[in-house]
Amino acid sequence: MSADKRKPVLVVGLGRFGGAVARTLTSMGSEVLGVDSNPALVQEYAADLTKVVEADCTDGDVLRQLGVADFEAAVVAIGSDIEASVLTVLALADLGLTNIWAKASNAKHARILERIGATHVVFPEQRMGERVAHLLNERLLDFIAFDDEFAIARLCAPDPIVGLPLVTSACRKKYDVTVVGVKRTGEAFIHAVPDTIIFPDDELVVSGRIKDIERFSAI
Repeated sequence: MSADKRKPVLVVGLGRFGGAVARTLTSMGSEVLGVDSNPALVQEYAADLTKVVEADCTDGDVLRQLGVADFEAAVVAIGSDIEASVLTVLALADLGLTNIWAKASNAKHARILERIGATHVVFPEQRMGERVAHLLNERLLDFIAFDDEFAIARLCAPDPIVGLPLVTSACRKKYDVTVVGVKRTGEAFIHAVPDTIIFPDDELVVSGRIKDIERFSAI
């Protein structure tokens, strides 16, 4: 479904996380209704989002007046006030919304959110903390981890494989990682094939287990 045909998205809570989600969705072409009980935040985002409302979304009647049934999804970005977070998710679920993303502050909070109707629970601070920790070694340029110790990373080509085609360097056999693609300065992204030769200063996109990717980046 193209962006201009999507139903609007509701974002409840316009703090750092919710505000970033709302602004990014808007930049992608989605209509976004931002809601917060803080009038200062409502004023701050008034010019950036499709519509911004000062309201209490723990009240099902308020959500009904906002037309929740017409929304593609809702993001509950309330983290510090656990009661408000839980009541908002519960109210959204009671109104029949089936795509609810909610921010959790801890594991117990997450379990409650899942049980009352949140379809996706996220820990933005934890995820970012893990990502930064992996990037601190300065060999990895970008990093996305999955729950099963698997990851996709962007890194500078290690010296031992420079000048060789991938079939010769045998990254999968020797290092247990798969080179997915190559990015060179000023050139389009290249999907890696066995005959792809790695040049100096190439950036690689690789997949594999986290420990194997880190070992590969250090060879």
